[in-house]
Amino acid sequence: MIFIDYLAYGEMVVALAGWALGLWGIITGQAAILQYLYFFAWYPYIVFLDGLLFRLRGESWLLNRPRDFLQMWLWSTTVWLVFEALNLILKNWGYAAVVPIWWVRWAGYALAFATVLPGVLLTAEVISALGAFKGVRGRSFTPWVWQPAALLLGVACLVLPLVFPRYAFPLVWGAFFFLLDPCSDLLGGPSLINSFMTGERRQHLNLLAAGLICGLWWESWNYFAITKWVYIFPVLNFGKVFEMPILGYLGFPPFALEAAVMYNFLKALDERVLTTPRRRRTFGLAQGVFWLVMFMAMDAWTVISYQ
Repeated sequence: MIFIDYLAYGEMVVALAGWALGLWGIITGQAAILQYLYFFAWYPYIVFLDGLLFRLRGESWLLNRPRDFLQMWLWSTTVWLVFEALNLILKNWGYAAVVPIWWVRWAGYALAFATVLPGVLLTAEVISALGAFKGVRGRSFTPWVWQPAALLLGVACLVLPLVFPRYAFPLVWGAFFFLLDPCSDLLGGPSLINSFMTGERRQHLNLLAAGLICGLWWESWNYFAITKWVYIFPVLNFGKVFEMPILGYLGFPPFALEAAVMYNFLKALDERVLTTPRRRRTFGLAQGVFWLVMFMAMDAWTVISYQ
């Protein structure tokens, strides 16, 4: 236990060193750092939060649950590529000045997208461990069969942006919350809608706060990077804070709820459906094929320019 305690301190020190190097690159204009600035922001962020969570609660995802963390890390790339697939139609963002060497670029895609779920969910855990929203409860609702209504709403949130992309594009940041939360519940996994109906509010508020914090972290570091994403919203392109139009920040809190639901669904699927080595191999192969197809599609339609 004492050894892990020292490791947790070490995580925080390493994270601070990573941030310091990234900031030094920004101040001095070091192209080699600015090209990969995302990694100097997010991997230290995850490591720092993991160490902080251990200091606050005695839990460490990296040190106590490495298998679960690795699984989340891999799923994170898959989850974000779902949104990249939607963006092929919506065209809400693009990537500028990306690395021209394909295998370096693809590794960068995978490693960058792998930070999304750990970053959001760890932030929510740390907010909870700090005692935020403690004791907050809401009104509970009489139990009813809510899954069909949620599924219909999820379908609407997914289809409308594809049919009317100019005005309905923000709905994608709620689509998978309503589509997959009922599926997680039916598989016996956690359900944010179900817990909300029983009066639970703290987890939801923690996730909403985590989404906004992560959004600000994403955008602030992205602004100074050479390789970066830029937004191409069809409307509402005013009042930019960093690269993001100010109203775009409203999408980060619901995205955190959606990210949590997508993780809950994958976890429930893993525990209750992918129960044999053959099924796990099939799922892993399908996941790998999806990655490769999406990397090629992003190169063709989402990348705006190469360095």
